Amino acid sequence: MAKDTKINLRNQCMYSIYVRNHSEEGTFKAVISDLDRIKDLGAEILWLLPIHPVGQTNKKGTLGCPYSIEDYRKVDTAYGTLEDFIDLIEEAHKRNMKLIIDVVYNHTSHNSTLYKEHPEYFYKKANGSTGNKVGDWSDIIDLDYSLNNPKQKEFWDYQIETLKYWANVGVDGFRCDVAPLVPIEFWNIARRELKEINKDIIMLAETIEPSFIESLRKAGVVAHSDSEVFEAFDISYDYDTYEPLKAYLDGRILLEEMLNTKRIQEFIYPSNYVKMRFLENHDQPRAAKLFPSEIDLVNWTAFTFFQKGISLIYAGQEFKDANLPDLFEKDLVNWTEEKSYSEFIKKLIQIKKNKIFAQGYYEIIKSKKIGVIEAQYKYEHKNLIGIFNVERKMGFYPVDLKDGRYINLIDGKEIEVKESKINLTLKPLVIQY
Repeated sequence: MAKDTKINLRNQCMYSIYVRNHSEEGTFKAVISDLDRIKDLGAEILWLLPIHPVGQTNKKGTLGCPYSIEDYRKVDTAYGTLEDFIDLIEEAHKRNMKLIIDVVYNHTSHNSTLYKEHPEYFYKKANGSTGNKVGDWSDIIDLDYSLNNPKQKEFWDYQIETLKYWANVGVDGFRCDVAPLVPIEFWNIARRELKEINKDIIMLAETIEPSFIESLRKAGVVAHSDSEVFEAFDISYDYDTYEPLKAYLDGRILLEEMLNTKRIQEFIYPSNYVKMRFLENHDQPRAAKLFPSEIDLVNWTAFTFFQKGISLIYAGQEFKDANLPDLFEKDLVNWTEEKSYSEFIKKLIQIKKNKIFAQGYYEIIKSKKIGVIEAQYKYEHKNLIGIFNVERKMGFYPVDLKDGRYINLIDGKEIEVKESKINLTLKPLVIQY
């Protein structure tokens, strides 16, 4: 982690919004009208997917991908004006919420303003043409941050000035797309200069799957590990354990193997590390699609919130939307309310605000029953235990609790411990003692 990362980020919930598909209008003003609901849910940080004009050359789909950016220093007129965006920032701040924006610094669109003005800032293939290092990203061209670029310093300065521009507009931080593909030295300089504008600036890195890092390095492409990225960032994606989660769900590895990838985070990362814990995001299947069973969805969602780190909700997840909005088309979030499920999410966010999640020692306990996850926090004289029945096991489960009655913080119901055992149910359980 950056040395000055605030561990209270572990108590917070981030809410991700794709402005185009968040409402019929697809505007900043429409997002403003939804702020009270998002605030009531419990989210403290808003993350907007890219807000800039979308490149039209080689675009994907009808409307193009927001990650193929035409101009870093403008807002997409389809979303509104710069003044509308500033209004959104101010309205979020009035509600004690922070707002961060997406930064896509590995590449731009083919017809970007930056390419038109500074083609020398871009990566060149052996034949001298522009292109990209990842084959299926056909709508973008890569930038060249290397020291071999004669314009390297000028280019780095330009990119950092853009970040400073948005910080001065009022954004509270940046989610940095495929951050490991941009030199860590660049991010260190950017962080230092942004801190001079806002000492509490939030830096979130979209880190990448270990298998992707491996394939890029084999191809001779710079790809930083999560451990390296933590040098400049406050938060990193949890893709190092999301990939094993998918392997477990596909039946390729056992539950304990997957959990081991989470356990090792406690000693391979800095002590103040903050992971962004998620079951879904704009690049991955909806949680409700991944877990069609309500029982499985509830248990995995509760465990995801229980883990050490900041929690992510992708707009619509709180209503159990199973459709992942298309990045390239108008494809609205399904706002048909699942009241009981949104209240469940709200309760998990409330529980997460307990300071034990930020300051406590976290441990995923060796399973006492195959198919059940048990994890705990210890801080001062308090303990928090979570039990998640992810494989629908029945019977008794041994716990390190004195006999008696306890309250499940999730649903408020009593749980009896008798002879140091509880009777397993299909619902997730969180107890403080």
